[in-house]
Amino acid sequence: MADTLEFNEIYQEVKGSMNDGRLRLSRQGVIFKNSKTGKVDNIQASELAEGVWRRVALGHGLKLLTKNGHVYKYDGFRESEFDKLSDFFKAHYCLELAEKDLCVKGWNWGTVRFGGQLLSFDIGEQPVFEIPLSNVSQCTTGKNEVTLEFHQNDDAEVSLMEVRFYVPPTQEDGVDPVEAFAQNVLSKADVIQATGDAICIFRELQCLTPRGRYDIRIYPTFLHLHGKTFDYKIPYTTVLRLFLLPHKDQRQMFFVISLDPPIKQGQTRYHFLILLFSKDEDISLTLNMNEEEVEKRFEGRLTKNMSGSLYEMVSRVMKALVNRKITVPGNFQGHSGAQCITCSYKASSGLLYPLERGFIYVHKPPVHIRFDEISFVNFARGTTTTRSFDFEIETKQGTQYTFSSIEREEYGKLFDFVNAKKLNIKNRGLKEGMKQSYDEYADSDEDQHDAYLERMKEEGKIREENANDSSDGSGEETDESFNPGEEDDDVAEEFDSNASASSSSGDGDSDRDDKKPAKKAKIVKDRKPRKKQPESKKGKDPNAPKRPMSAYMLWLNANREKIKSDHPGISITDLSKKAGELWKAMSKEKKEEWDRKAEDARRDYEKAMKEYSKSDSHRGERSKKKKKKQEKMVKGKGDKKGTTSKSSSSKSPAKGMSDSFKSKEFVSSDESSSAESKKEDSEDEGAASPAPSSDDSASGSD
Repeated sequence: MADTLEFNEIYQEVKGSMNDGRLRLSRQGVIFKNSKTGKVDNIQASELAEGVWRRVALGHGLKLLTKNGHVYKYDGFRESEFDKLSDFFKAHYCLELAEKDLCVKGWNWGTVRFGGQLLSFDIGEQPVFEIPLSNVSQCTTGKNEVTLEFHQNDDAEVSLMEVRFYVPPTQEDGVDPVEAFAQNVLSKADVIQATGDAICIFRELQCLTPRGRYDIRIYPTFLHLHGKTFDYKIPYTTVLRLFLLPHKDQRQMFFVISLDPPIKQGQTRYHFLILLFSKDEDISLTLNMNEEEVEKRFEGRLTKNMSGSLYEMVSRVMKALVNRKITVPGNFQGHSGAQCITCSYKASSGLLYPLERGFIYVHKPPVHIRFDEISFVNFARGTTTTRSFDFEIETKQGTQYTFSSIEREEYGKLFDFVNAKKLNIKNRGLKEGMKQSYDEYADSDEDQHDAYLERMKEEGKIREENANDSSDGSGEETDESFNPGEEDDDVAEEFDSNASASSSSGDGDSDRDDKKPAKKAKIVKDRKPRKKQPESKKGKDPNAPKRPMSAYMLWLNANREKIKSDHPGISITDLSKKAGELWKAMSKEKKEEWDRKAEDARRDYEKAMKEYSKSDSHRGERSKKKKKKQEKMVKGKGDKKGTTSKSSSSKSPAKGMSDSFKSKEFVSSDESSSAESKKEDSEDEGAASPAPSSDDSASGSD
């Protein structure tokens, strides 16, 4: 028989919520690692008292009871795994794995039994339901009635908040069954009551999250934060990890407490409690206990009288009460010698600490990422400048964290750290099929051999070459190449034509003034056809019939609200994915119904389009007739006036006629601008070319 058994995708029931993770059974005991928080529950084999196998909602479950009264529940097993587990329990734990089914009669009258930290409601010998007393937040009594209130579960959509038990009166004198019931519950319940004196008090500590100044009162089982506006009571059982992190300025210290479940302030959840200390602050602390009690409870970890730095005293007391080690930065050192990296996450700037088993970012918002939940990391080029880069982390659940604006000098140190921790590195700058392995990355110790730095250098050279090329040309050409686009080009044309027109109105006093308009007129001439494009575009008619929807879109519009109600809080992208899955899984018969609706909508559209096109053609014919009439009137006026006047400056009579006479009523702005540009072009050519000979002038006059 194997010495170990491992099960993936097992669910542990903790305070009403199901946390998935991995379960491992060995000779030494049972180990469960939570996938979400990374918390490890270790049950020694010698502590196991009973094992129960039963059918539950998620298949089959395993309930383990320890000798000190703790209960552990694991769900998600298959029925076929019972024999394997039963044999393992007999061989290594000397326990019989008992099979017990829950009672499903639906009766509400039975017997309550208290066993360890569990309240069991039984009918006969079968349990109906069980309540872990650690879930109870309050217990109140009434006449023949006991009410249990429970902690709210933020992870569940629906939470059980209250259960009431009717306790019948008994004939025994001197014993109140209601009070006896309540005392049994309260003795094991997770009810936070500030009874007695605090062990010690730290006053006016600066807290970053939640923000403010708080007095911290240390009690035997919980931590009490007392502020001017809010009070928080934090049980030590909700503390996951403790961190002590030095600030980059080497004058301050962060003390971070990771919490699960988090503390609440309205709708805000605080998963981390962050305290900021100055290294110069000292304190003398006296515990509110006698020396024998201190020695018995803390076993030398604390003494009655202590003195030292404030952050050392707080961290030492918390470590002794929570019974968890304090995580500090490892051997990482940045470019400036600090154990952290300055960067930005989302909208605010903070510090990223590479730890021995993860990363932590402080402080707004605080983020802790373990190495075992990282899928890959990526070094990306900075979005605004090449003097910085971005560090991206993607977890196995698909969550992405981007820490931006990291100084380029930190790249080598961070890369070596990530490489030493054997994390997957993904360089998005490489082409497909060129992903390098860990060994190839490990061989490149020097920064200049790294693909990312090589790419940054190449991009810098390209930018320098572009800058040199653009500096040789004029300012107008540089602006046009930097901001390409039709709208910007149109603005440039109008500006250039205005400038040339104003310069041509003067008689050209110097060669420099003549050359400048010539250059601008050339730009206008090259881009003249592009100006007609916006006017040639036909705007969308608001009266035109709308295109018909497809069968899928008709179905989606009809079922969108139903999908939202079935999945509250779903995002737009997830809603589209879910709708696609539902449509794909739909039967042909149901799809045919929507296909018929789509076909009817298409027919209606075609019919409406025919009617619209008929009315549109009538309007088009009328506008054409009107336009022809206007052109004839313009032509007649031009012929009449063209016989009485001649232009000696133009090369052809037709050109002079179009330039000399214009009517504001009928000539469009496009024609006027083109005529002006032709006139400017002819003037510029005359200024730039040598004077014509007498033969040329004679032929021109002819």
